[in-house]
Amino acid sequence: MDTSANTITTAQLLGALNWRYATKKFDASKKIPAETWAALEKALVLSPSAFGLQPWKFFVVNDPAVRARLAEASYGQSQPVDASHYVVFVSRKNIGGEFLTKYLERTAQVRGVPAETLKPFYQMISGNIEQQAKAGVLDISQAQQAFIALGQFMTSAALLGVDTCALGGIDREKYAEILGIDRESYMSLVACAAGYRAADDKYSSIPKVRFEDSEVITHV
Repeated sequence: MDTSANTITTAQLLGALNWRYATKKFDASKKIPAETWAALEKALVLSPSAFGLQPWKFFVVNDPAVRARLAEASYGQSQPVDASHYVVFVSRKNIGGEFLTKYLERTAQVRGVPAETLKPFYQMISGNIEQQAKAGVLDISQAQQAFIALGQFMTSAALLGVDTCALGGIDREKYAEILGIDRESYMSLVACAAGYRAADDKYSSIPKVRFEDSEVITHV
């Protein structure tokens, strides 16, 4: 693949990142075009994860009644209702043999190789997962992967001129209940509203506050 065809300029990248902000008020009358949303869904699917395991699910909530209930479970924030689209990020819990086998079978299918040739890869991943489980950090580690997907989604949206707002202030248990999430196997983590900023959202014109580069970047 010719990667040069997929590059953007540094000015375009930084322009999109400076334009992006946590949108507090969405214009409920503006909807993301279907083609644009399809690309954003694909950005979620293409998100990187440790070992490529993709230990997540993304709930795209379209039902207005469900969104209203989620707004209540978001401490009254309006974004779940007003945004064009609303995504809930959910991570897998207790991943193990069955899930790893499914992933290896999918890998063999996509790459066109016999599943048995992936046995060393399976053993390496399985050993790592077992170590995490023994240390009591397996679910935490897998949850962290979902936040990588969140970052990719928000950056992709900014590059396409779509506003977003990540909502970490949610009642995760109520979210799981409303969405019918199996809490033994999955954990709701965070949500993200996507759409277009309202003209009177005062936060859109407030300067972005960041520490100086030298305070957060160290060259070794």
